[in-house]
Amino acid sequence: MVGVVPIADARKRAEDQDLDLVLIANNPENPVCKIMDYGKFMFEQSKRDKEARKNQKVTEVKEVGMKLTTEDHDLNVKTKNANRFLQDGDRVKVLIKFRGREMAYQSQGYALMEKFTQLCAENGQVDRPPKVEGRNMVMYLAPLQKKNP
Repeated sequence: MVGVVPIADARKRAEDQDLDLVLIANNPENPVCKIMDYGKFMFEQSKRDKEARKNQKVTEVKEVGMKLTTEDHDLNVKTKNANRFLQDGDRVKVLIKFRGREMAYQSQGYALMEKFTQLCAENGQVDRPPKVEGRNMVMYLAPLQKKNP
């Protein structure tokens, strides 16, 4: 922390130490510079970024498709798959496809989505409620957040 210094003087100080003068904050009224080894700084920054990318978890969206006429056994298989996806930490897109005159029975679609939500309640929660998009009804489930004691 040197304080306010003319640019020429700051450059001279940096050259005397064989370092670089790096602009930190580009504020027109009060620019902030720092004397550092810029190559070393960029190398360490790239190492930190690489480490952060390695440790992050990528969540995928898995899709489970149904129809209004899906029977109970098939529904159980689909909820088992959805529960497995939710346990793995992935989001689940639940899709009901309406064909022909089934569009008149959208209330049955909402009931089926509610039943599916209750079957997956131990592993997931509703991220986006059911919504009709064209001839499809779509709902998203997200995995339950783990509580840290």
